[in-house]
Amino acid sequence: MLETAYWKRYFFLFVCFFVLFFLFDLQGTPCSRLQNLQSWWEWNPSLPKFNQFPPLLNDSFLADRTLSKMRPKVMWHLLRRYMASRLHSLRLGGYLFSGSQAPQLSPALMRALGQKCPNLKRLCLHVADMSMVPITSLPSTLRTLELHSCEISMIWLQKEQDPTVLPLLECIVLDRVPAFRDEHLQGLTRFRALRSLVLGGTYRVTETGLDASLQELSYLQRLEVLGCTLSADSTLLAISRHLRDVRKIRLTVGGLSAQGLVFLEGMPALESLCFQGPLITPEMPTPVQLVSSCLTMPKLRVLEVQGLGWEGQEAEKVLCKGLPHCMVIVRACPKESMDWWM
Repeated sequence: MLETAYWKRYFFLFVCFFVLFFLFDLQGTPCSRLQNLQSWWEWNPSLPKFNQFPPLLNDSFLADRTLSKMRPKVMWHLLRRYMASRLHSLRLGGYLFSGSQAPQLSPALMRALGQKCPNLKRLCLHVADMSMVPITSLPSTLRTLELHSCEISMIWLQKEQDPTVLPLLECIVLDRVPAFRDEHLQGLTRFRALRSLVLGGTYRVTETGLDASLQELSYLQRLEVLGCTLSADSTLLAISRHLRDVRKIRLTVGGLSAQGLVFLEGMPALESLCFQGPLITPEMPTPVQLVSSCLTMPKLRVLEVQGLGWEGQEAEKVLCKGLPHCMVIVRACPKESMDWWM
């Protein structure tokens, strides 16, 4: 019995070594090594069928991938050989802070992505220099586009560009895109399918620019304005004027007063309202004033308050008691997330 146990142990170690040899051999790509392993496993009749295990290289494995620290040359290789038609979501990182000699995303790569992945719906770009990549080169099938810490050119979102670009785009996230300004915001009005807009740290957008753009974006159903230089009162005023059908609002509370809440009263379609701290204004409405305004919104079902120091306090009890028909969420401000590559 003891010898049998030793034999099984050594056999297990041998199998582990064999698998590691396939995965970490210096020749070939990781995907090709996995493919070799899959072929060997299916060829060996004494082993269980490979399809009894989680797939390694089929389409579902590539349905939602994050490619970090991958050079464009490797990306080209994946596009040519492995990225199948069932790829729906992709997250890519660039080399914006790595100097002029670092490889960058190119228009040709974006066009190839659209050709090889006809069902790609969501593209997230991080720390990428998009100033030389026109928006016309992005896959036309995209429904969600996210830019995090990216650089864009002045003409990237010009309103005068081809109106057929990204005809299906429903959601755009602009997080810490320093070049983004009023002219870019005005350019978003050509995306007629757009329903969700997130502005995070876009400090060049002005109150006048936001008001003028929302006038043409009246079909938006979700708006988030976080960490910008805009006051909450001015943002709520623009929303009340132009976004009568908005369903979800998330704002930083900087510059929020009781008068700003008045602008929201009676919003007919608003379902979710979130105010995010930290609390930096003495004019911040009291919990009683917040309840009073929320009661005028017939479809409101979710009220969320973050980072105002109300969690576990009397303020939380006032909100819960005053809004029994709503899900009231009171919690500390979430930690500012580090970028994905950190």
